[in-house]
Amino acid sequence: MDEQSKEEQLLAWVERVAAFFARNNGLPLITGRVLGWLMVCDPPEQTAAQIATAIGASKASLSTAVRVLEASGFVRAVTRPAERGVHLRVADDVWERVARRKLEALGDFSEITADGLEILHDEPARGDRVRDAHRLFSRLEQQIAPLLQHRDDDSP
Repeated sequence: MDEQSKEEQLLAWVERVAAFFARNNGLPLITGRVLGWLMVCDPPEQTAAQIATAIGASKASLSTAVRVLEASGFVRAVTRPAERGVHLRVADDVWERVARRKLEALGDFSEITADGLEILHDEPARGDRVRDAHRLFSRLEQQIAPLLQHRDDDSP
């Protein structure tokens, strides 16, 4: 595969990453593009100018996207000795932290649905929708707990 074709394939993949995060996390496409690019770029640390050039973004839109990614813990800024400016890279262990947050949120919603059932305990028909959600999220919470525990066991 020639280099241009590989670069085109990578940029198409970056676009798929952007679409995924837009659809599943409500992130703007530009934010997903930055994240996708930082996952595959070489070197793994890039300046805002390098990222903007690679994904065809303006520096202004890139700045907002980077702030969102830094605030959510996806990306971290790195400085290099004797170089001006900041380089960006995907944060260490980001995927585990993101997955853990999502999984823990399922347990949090299980607690919320339990509270809703308590409020509606004397109105079973009205509580049916909450009960359906509670059954699902409680089951998910039970199945996920061992996964979260397993990782805790692996920690030093």
